[in-house]
Amino acid sequence: MTKAELRREALTRRRGLPEAAVAQLSAQLWQQLLNELPVAEWRWLHLFLPIPQQREPDTWLLIRRLWAALPHLQLAVPVVQPDGHTLRHFHLTPTTTLVENRWGIPEPIDAAEVLPPQLNAVLVPLLAFDETGHRVGYGKGFYDRFLAECRPDALRIGVSLGPPVSRITDAWDGDVRLHACLTPERVWRF
Repeated sequence: MTKAELRREALTRRRGLPEAAVAQLSAQLWQQLLNELPVAEWRWLHLFLPIPQQREPDTWLLIRRLWAALPHLQLAVPVVQPDGHTLRHFHLTPTTTLVENRWGIPEPIDAAEVLPPQLNAVLVPLLAFDETGHRVGYGKGFYDRFLAECRPDALRIGVSLGPPVSRITDAWDGDVRLHACLTPERVWRF
């Protein structure tokens, strides 16, 4: 399937999920992350804050768990820049003030900036992925540009509420592939 077909299908399927199902699937995702990846060894983890109306995985469940269990692990979150094409990244702490941007995404204000080369791992939001690590996002290219700024050894970990498709037919070399992808059932490694 093409990216456009997968994007359309995934958005429809996800928007149809009840909130309780998203919460349950999110809890399973984060258990996979904590059981299967070396989270305790990381110094910086970049993650996204969920857009509830898009039925994105609830990262707040993970954030609260990490703050309690791994206080040495620093968290960073993205902020869409006024140009509408780029992201900057900021330290998220229990006392960080958040405000919603025009897309309903909570963003920190007055937080310390975190540069992409500082990151050990990035949780990548997506709509679909394939068995080779290609992904489909919302189509704006934010994460392709951002991930290209990260160190080559920073883990790129997709987060998906569903299993992969066998192949995204219009994936190309400019797409930044994932190292792994979390699903509620397992961790896919590429």
